[in-house]
Amino acid sequence: MTETIINLETVNPIEFFGVNNGKLDILKKKFPRLKILSRGTQIKLSGAPEQIEDARDKINLAVQYLERNGHMTENYLEQILGGDDEKTIDNFIERNPNDILVFGPNGKTVRARTANQKLMVSSVDKNDIVFAIGPAGTGKTYTAVALAVRALKNKQVKKIILTRPAVEAGENLGFLPGDLKEKIDPYLRPLYDALDDMIPADKLGYYMTTRTIEIAPLAYMRGRTLDNAFIILDEAQNSTDLQLKMFLTRIGANAKAIITGDVTQIDLPPKIKSGLEKSARILKNIDGIGHIELDEEDVVRHKLVKAIIKAYDKEKIKEMEDNR
Repeated sequence: MTETIINLETVNPIEFFGVNNGKLDILKKKFPRLKILSRGTQIKLSGAPEQIEDARDKINLAVQYLERNGHMTENYLEQILGGDDEKTIDNFIERNPNDILVFGPNGKTVRARTANQKLMVSSVDKNDIVFAIGPAGTGKTYTAVALAVRALKNKQVKKIILTRPAVEAGENLGFLPGDLKEKIDPYLRPLYDALDDMIPADKLGYYMTTRTIEIAPLAYMRGRTLDNAFIILDEAQNSTDLQLKMFLTRIGANAKAIITGDVTQIDLPPKIKSGLEKSARILKNIDGIGHIELDEEDVVRHKLVKAIIKAYDKEKIKEMEDNR
């Protein structure tokens, strides 16, 4: 049996080990054959040399991530510990400062964290229109908003327009209190949340007042020509074929657009068909239009979200086989 000690002098040990040693427990579950003890700013590993080497490499990777970001969720720690190749390292450690999309309030860095999110960034750099399709929690909206904020800060565009279809998920807008804006705002909340992470509150308020950043329902896009703008259509799976065509033909000179959606979560009435799959399909081979598909490996929410997506995908395959 071999022993080694790892010092955590460059990071806050409480942040590394987690509340009630929650993150330390994750580390122990990942390496059940090792005896892992925490003592102040040290971790003591005891066990087989090859197991110790693997654990040390993963712990050092987590330390590097924590040094750069100052915070590490249990979900991120699990992803770091679960990666066995260089791609995982690149996803979590910013080797190149140019990988950072936006510096948010309090020095927070916003960047693409998974392989497909990075493909999304490069696709937007190369194309004027990009479809980003994938399940919940894969960072589609967040990455899209970060790219829009980056373009605005770099003066590549003059405004950001964020839009969503105002479609109920099993509820009725008419029963909600307030005027039209108050009824619609809850559906646009994820866009506000992303902006809050990337722009100081006072500056965001100024941008909203001057309409440099505009958040509006999809129906408000009709009849407009959107020049010098970065436009995001979020939750596009809840758009009809005609609505998507209307949106895509609003795009004007010096404009970029990202269309995000999850074809497994369509909230349209049963007799109304989503236009997202059709639009992505018929526009597949047009130069200047990019297509990115994200999957459960890109999920950066709670650790259970990935398991939930896999379970639903498995059930969907079973239902398709039963209907044959």
